[in-house]
Amino acid sequence: MAEPTAETWQPKLVALDIDGTLLKWVEGSGQSYEQISPEVHAAVHAAVDAGAHVVLASGRSPHGMDRIADLLDLPREGADRLWVVASNGAVIFRYPPLEVVLEETFDAREAVRLVLEQHPEALVAVEERGVGYRVSRPFPAGELSGEMILTEVDDIVAGPVSRVIIRDPTASAEDFVAMAAKLGLHGTDYVVGWTAWLDLAPVGVSKASGLEYVVRELGLTSEDVLAIGDGRNDIEMLRWAGRGVAMGQAVQEVHDAADSTTETVYDEGAAVELRRWFP
Repeated sequence: MAEPTAETWQPKLVALDIDGTLLKWVEGSGQSYEQISPEVHAAVHAAVDAGAHVVLASGRSPHGMDRIADLLDLPREGADRLWVVASNGAVIFRYPPLEVVLEETFDAREAVRLVLEQHPEALVAVEERGVGYRVSRPFPAGELSGEMILTEVDDIVAGPVSRVIIRDPTASAEDFVAMAAKLGLHGTDYVVGWTAWLDLAPVGVSKASGLEYVVRELGLTSEDVLAIGDGRNDIEMLRWAGRGVAMGQAVQEVHDAADSTTETVYDEGAAVELRRWFP
């Protein structure tokens, strides 16, 4: 949309990425501090005070998102349960209690085989809901929430899955971007993270598709949405939203997809953008 002002437009729904948007990255680690700053907490509640719906939208599994809602003190006592878009749009749930209302799944076997041909030492993981992840080998400390259950790769992807994580600690994000583009990975969608971290998902599934489901349920449209994010998995969401805002530290392709850029996560960029609409 053209650059709006608070006099001409106010978001009815705020879609917020978590890591690198609400939570600060631990420099050089690919992990984030599990802390919400007072500035972000207050800005989110200013949006709630104004009547906006707040939706968390993350590549995290549901198991790693409910505690972020708790840190934000959402939903407020007596309010409707939160809508949450997890696993890059493949899982939509309400909270609390955690109730999955939609899950998209796919057959990941061929895509995983192709990736492991290129990166045979890569780690593979699929969520084991409510417990943690089934993993081919242990992931670096702090990168996955919950328990890690050692499982053979063939067994990890034997049935339909909503998301597969492939991680190569010896490679770079650029290596994975080039590999995914070369392979094509037909039958799946994919997104590369900040490190050599690849999320495989069902075709057509993204944070944008998950949020589209939520706005329909709420009687809204994408034009009513302010979305803020910092990662490659936020690109579709930022393009889809009425106003998509990139965090200041995002890579260039995320800035290119957004309508505007705010400050970095270290300078409370999410709070800066929210305060523009909800002073």
